[in-house]
Amino acid sequence: MISTSLKDLPEESVSHNPEIKKKVMLRLGDLPHLTNFSQARFAPGQSAPGHAHQDMCEVFFVEAGSGVIHIDGKENLLLPGTCVAVELGEVHEIVNTGSTELVLTYFGLRVEKA
Repeated sequence: MISTSLKDLPEESVSHNPEIKKKVMLRLGDLPHLTNFSQARFAPGQSAPGHAHQDMCEVFFVEAGSGVIHIDGKENLLLPGTCVAVELGEVHEIVNTGSTELVLTYFGLRVEKA
């Protein structure tokens, strides 16, 4: 069993924008196929620039706030309760378009290429 609590975890920078902070609850190697299980907080106007992963899929769940996620050029709203899955190779960018903090809980799953 692995048990963590957000209140006990240190803040780290998100790799795609060091100004955005995250807390990592599970890391690569903790569970099979899982690359991370984290929560990120975007201040109003902050964004994680467009990028794609060739070795993992990501799933984002909106806890609070609002924003958009662009996936392969298509804009999708991020509102509390929304879950978005980004598939292998899809270019995605997240932007907090709201006036309050955008809180995303997310995880990545490692994909083995055949």
